[in-house]
This record gives sequence, C-alpha cells and structure tokens, in this order.
Amino acid sequence: MQFGIIGSGSWATALAKILTDGNHTINWWIRNETTINHIRERHHNPHYLSSVYFNPSLLNLSTDLEKVIEASDTLVVAIPSAFVEETISGSGKHRWKNKKIVSAIKGLLPGKDILLNYYLQQQFDVPLENYFAVLGPCHAEEVAAEKLSYLTFSGTDITTASSIASNFTTDYISTVINQDILGVQYAAVLKNIYALGAGIAHGLDYGDNFLSVYIANAADEMAGFLRLSGAVHIVVGEHEAEDPITHRKSPNYAASVYLGDLLVTCYSLYSRNRTFGNMIGKGYSVKTAQLEMNMIAEGYNAARCIYNINKNIKAPIPIAETIYKILWENVKASGGFKRIEEVLV
Repeated sequence: MQFGIIGSGSWATALAKILTDGNHTINWWIRNETTINHIRERHHNPHYLSSVYFNPSLLNLSTDLEKVIEASDTLVVAIPSAFVEETISGSGKHRWKNKKIVSAIKGLLPGKDILLNYYLQQQFDVPLENYFAVLGPCHAEEVAAEKLSYLTFSGTDITTASSIASNFTTDYISTVINQDILGVQYAAVLKNIYALGAGIAHGLDYGDNFLSVYIANAADEMAGFLRLSGAVHIVVGEHEAEDPITHRKSPNYAASVYLGDLLVTCYSLYSRNRTFGNMIGKGYSVKTAQLEMNMIAEGYNAARCIYNINKNIKAPIPIAETIYKILWENVKASGGFKRIEEVLV
C-alpha cells in the first residue's frame, strides 16, 4: 500500500513515525512550507513530537493536497475535525475515486454534526466499504517514546482493515480489528467529552474517589448512546466463540476501543481534553483555555455536536449534556457538577 497522510499535528506525526519505522514510504501533506523545510533539513517536526526523527528518504513532503491524494492509494486523514472542510473541500471529486480512507479523526464535523464518513460520501462519493478508522487507546506521546500501545482498525471490509492494520504493526504497536465502524467513531467522540469533564472535575478539586464513580457512570452512559446508535460488542465480559486455531477468546471491543480509550483519555496527563477541562474547572473561560493550550481539544466541539445529534437518538446522557451546558451555555462548572453528582449511581 502507498500511504498518504493529511495533517502534521501530534497524532499525524505519530502515525507517520509508525509507518516509516516499518520502512514504508509515505506521501505527507503539511500545510506550512516552513515546516516542510525544517523536516527536510532537521528530520523532525518542529512543532509536534519533536523528539521523533525521520529517515528523509521515506518522506515525500508536499503542501499540494491534490498531489498527495493522487500519489496515494490509502489516505490517512489526521487533522482536527474543525478543519476538515476547509482543508479538503476544494479537492476534485475524481481524486478520491477508489481511494481507501483511514480516519484518524476523533471528532464530528462542527456545523454539520456528522462523522467523516458521511461527509466524504456526500462530498466525494466515497462508499462506506472504502472507509476505515484508526483509534486507540493510544497517545501520540507514548508512540513517540515507543511505549507498547494498541491501535484498533475498524471497517466494514474486515479483510482490507486487517491488511491496513498489518502496515502499522511494530515492536511497540499491537493492532486489533473491528467491524463496528460507526460505533467506534461515536465512542471516540464521546470519550473526549467525558475526558473534558474529568478535567473539569480535577480543576474543581474533586478527588480520585469521585472520579472513579464519574468515569464508571460515563462508561455506562456512553454504552447506552452507542446501543441506540447501533453499536455492537459494548458489554464487558461478553464474547463470541473462541478462535478455533489460536484458542484465544474473540475480541470484545468494550475492553479496549470503548472502555480502554475512555480510561486513558480521562486519566492521562497527555490528554488535551483533560487539560482543557482542568482549565475550565479552575475558572478559565473557554477562549482563554483555547489560547493557553494552542492545541485543539476535540471534546469542546464534540459536546455541541453530540447534544444536537441526541435530539434524534434520545439517549439518556445527562453527564454529556451537562458538560455541553458548561461549555456552550455558560453554566458554571461548579453548579454543573453539582447536577452531575445527583445522577451518579
């Protein structure tokens, strides 16, 4: 496979590292020519994961998106969801024909309140069978440090999903395959909202005892939303028959891509959503927190998107709705969490 990566943030840089560590040549779209020149000359991204050094012979760097799309058969989209439309909307529809798309986006498109696969289908006629998603639990910083991490690759075409995943397997990356393409994406969106809430709780000086109950209830709330959205394998402890050859139990995605990603994003100090929420809990305004971080916390826009989507799904999600109101309707963080206290069981 000839991979192209769209984006140059921390997650895009981590994925570029994984592929090039496997000796894969990549076509890499980066918006800024200055960043490209720095990578060519100094062999690392000056803005994100600067400790990661690349073999320049494996990098085809370009600011020309259409050139990168044309030269690649598998495209990894790794830009913040808020910038998807402005980045790719001007590219020609014919460029996307027969391309395999791997979403590394853990968000919904603001304003449209849709997953990337729906946007690509509407804008470029990309069929769902050509669309895949790569998810955690995995932080870019631990990939940079080559700490053992797990990636989940999801797609309706399980054979192709497995083939794509095989290119990302290294000594420090293990992969899991999943067919629940919509469920895993919604789970990634929701866990960012709950992680932002975990950060708010920390900023309000709640302790670990409260946080453990908060996360357990968030996991339950997320499962209810996913079930109404058509997701499968979301109950911990339930498995289908074991593999007849390896005798390993069948994967239960609640244990990793759903629950695992929720846990690491809520607890890890690397989590930008937790960091953003911590600032809100300490009294920062949303705008001030955004300026202070200088990074995108996907949970912020996701909170409003999920709130809008749930008007149709009608899942009971009082925790996510309260976080939305804190972020978007000027509800005080302390008052919002008093409400959350009342719904925890």
